[in-house]
Amino acid sequence: MLRLAWRWSTSKNSRVEPARLVTAAILRVDSSQQNSEGNKRCFRQIPHPPSDKSPFHHPQPACYLSKQRLNCNYICVSSPTVFMSMASGGEGPSSAPHKHTNRLAKERSPYLLQHAHNPVDWYPWGQDAFDKAKNEDKPIFLSVGYSTCHWCHVMERESFEDEEIGRILSENFVCIKVDREERPDVDKVYMTFVQATSGGGGWPMSVWLTPDLRPFIGGTYFPPRDHGRRPGLKTVLTRITEQWQNNRPALESTGERILEALKKGTTIAANPGESPPLATDVANRCFQQLVHSYEEEYGGFREAPKFPTPVNLMFLMSYWSVNRSTSEGVEALQMALHTLRMMALGGIHDHVAQGFHRYSTDSSWHVPHFEKMLYDQAQLAVAYITASQVSGEQRFAEVAEDILRYVSRDLSDKSGGFYSAEDADSFAASGGQEKREGAFCVWTASEVRELLQDVVEGTTGPLADIFMHHYGIKEQGNVAPEQDPHRELQGQNVLIVRYSVELTAAHFGISVEKVSELLASARAKMAEVRKSRPRPHLDTKMLASWNGLMLSAYARVGAVLGDKALLERAVQAGNFLKEHLWDAEKQIILRSCYRGEQMEVQQISPPIAGFLDDYAFIICGLLDLYEAALQTDWLQWAEELQLQQDMLFWDDQGGGYFCSDPTDNTVLLQLKEDQDGAEPSANSVSASNLLRLSHFTGRQEWLQRSQKLLTAFSDRLTRVPIALPEMVRTLMAQHYTIKQIVICGQRDAPDTTSLLAAVNSVFLPHKVLMLIDRDEGFLCQRLPVLSSMLQQGGVATAYICQDFTCSLPVTDPQELRRLLLDGTTEMQTE
Repeated sequence: MLRLAWRWSTSKNSRVEPARLVTAAILRVDSSQQNSEGNKRCFRQIPHPPSDKSPFHHPQPACYLSKQRLNCNYICVSSPTVFMSMASGGEGPSSAPHKHTNRLAKERSPYLLQHAHNPVDWYPWGQDAFDKAKNEDKPIFLSVGYSTCHWCHVMERESFEDEEIGRILSENFVCIKVDREERPDVDKVYMTFVQATSGGGGWPMSVWLTPDLRPFIGGTYFPPRDHGRRPGLKTVLTRITEQWQNNRPALESTGERILEALKKGTTIAANPGESPPLATDVANRCFQQLVHSYEEEYGGFREAPKFPTPVNLMFLMSYWSVNRSTSEGVEALQMALHTLRMMALGGIHDHVAQGFHRYSTDSSWHVPHFEKMLYDQAQLAVAYITASQVSGEQRFAEVAEDILRYVSRDLSDKSGGFYSAEDADSFAASGGQEKREGAFCVWTASEVRELLQDVVEGTTGPLADIFMHHYGIKEQGNVAPEQDPHRELQGQNVLIVRYSVELTAAHFGISVEKVSELLASARAKMAEVRKSRPRPHLDTKMLASWNGLMLSAYARVGAVLGDKALLERAVQAGNFLKEHLWDAEKQIILRSCYRGEQMEVQQISPPIAGFLDDYAFIICGLLDLYEAALQTDWLQWAEELQLQQDMLFWDDQGGGYFCSDPTDNTVLLQLKEDQDGAEPSANSVSASNLLRLSHFTGRQEWLQRSQKLLTAFSDRLTRVPIALPEMVRTLMAQHYTIKQIVICGQRDAPDTTSLLAAVNSVFLPHKVLMLIDRDEGFLCQRLPVLSSMLQQGGVATAYICQDFTCSLPVTDPQELRRLLLDGTTEMQTE
């Protein structure tokens, strides 16, 4: 039925042996018995990380890592404690005075502030905590999560609010709380350890360290008390304390062996004399691996849960662009477009208030995990506007605009920055002391009937009948029990488009135009009702990397649509990054900034220096902003940032970039991210940035650096390219050669605008776009050949250059579009 609604044309591997014997010895629990109990669970979605017999890896992480996906679970186990609602994080309906306040109250991270009133002597990650651990010779308890993580909230409420557990933690450990979005470097190191020693991982992540920060035991979520053969956090803490006192050498030596094995097992480097793998072979293998995991009925990759995976969709559209005449190319395009259509129709798409939720718990994109993340909005906006270019279908562009409308309204700071996320849970409009999954977003049939009572002219019933038919609303609710283990969605409806507008119009005997108008009016009324409901928690932390992704989205959508308002918003975002997340004195990017109580932008002291993804995503955003606004200041700043990134993170010996500063001795593993997951890896984005910049600036060393980076990842690209679809796109771009499209003309003149519109109407994954105005100096200085390119007959003129040859000048926009589409041009030597 869902397919009728849109009538369009057609791991991370464990690198060391899990340390289960040590774990079992500490807990004194039989592993085989524990596994039997541990597998008793029910999720809001079915798949789960690899089962693990270690009693330290419980099968109920809030957000788990499974191969290429970040998943968030809602799990039922026999213990009644799991059914408690998420912690309020200071946003409860009452304002009772706090019994406890710890030093996290001085932090700015929303996640750390959610733990500021625990009876735990929390420290933020930093030297004070490290010194205390060494001076008192205590092990460290490291807890990592993020502010919109459901099971992080559960563990906070169940365990960290527990007075007895708080006392045990504070007396026997130095307790450190980390926001993984603030400190991805810390998160990556210890998540690598947890995955390697347990076969899976997730958040909240719980790791025990020696005073010199070496991990020896790790897991995810722990309930407060034992249940059956499942140890609770109190038991875990007591036994680790005993082992630390009585068996410390064994703990330390085991942790040391694991860490050394991880250092060897996570090394990514190019061998001398190697070259990148053959692009066509890698791309074909990546395509075949995606075909193997593709779900044909509703699109997407795997049965459930389903994630948007924009990196996969962008690869498929790029693959089609160079294989248009083959059956494989046609299939790749069909997979991408069908997935994007089904997602737009599904409940993962917020039909009332726009934007996309984190993922779908079922195969039909119906019932989502209601969290909304900035990085999803950014990448999906780009994927949808790209789909509009390749298909010519207006609906894709409308969805891209829809996403940006949500971000502008709900995730935007007045300074020009973008907030990180909205939570999945909120208080029900009817009241109550507990937050519930999706309360802000779902509807009962009676609510819809009461709101949409007006009788529609030409029919015998109210508007509610049309709306409920179109969006699959049922009197008893449309969420199946197996999708709602906590019974939080009983009687509720998640809007999902069940019929096309044409079919709905035919069913009620009215025009298509009338149905479209009625549905839009109904959604607007429902949006007004939403405004009166208690809002979910908003994480107002502004991250450099995610703001870079969002900069790309506004720039690219604005350029394709020729929308000046979107382009102005992109420029505002670029200015925000330079004003608030760039330390001009030290010449470094800063990781994050925060919204203050007076809506001002605040920074912590000392600020967190930026990581590789901050530089890579901002540089990509600046290159996209230059191609959209064609102001060379942005290109110049991108060049400066790339030079700084090279100095801070490049591995001169092995090639590729380290994720964090390799001179930071508190980060025990120097990792190079080798997976494009919920976000593209910074190395994948950097490979593309280097290639693009080499064509903008003429710096051949950046082309060579891009090639060395790809060579460093050769093994991963060759064996499992599905893990790095974004990097495969850059490998393809090098193989098929970048086109330099040069427009000579006055910036805002109509003839120039027409040529730019022709370029932006076409999906060209392997191109750079440049404007040569009479006042242009930056580009001509770096690429002297541009000075010889002139307007013909006093009108704006385009040149298409590739492999050191350029096309004959083109002044007609339609001719330019034809040349770009079919790729055939008469060329002349430069």
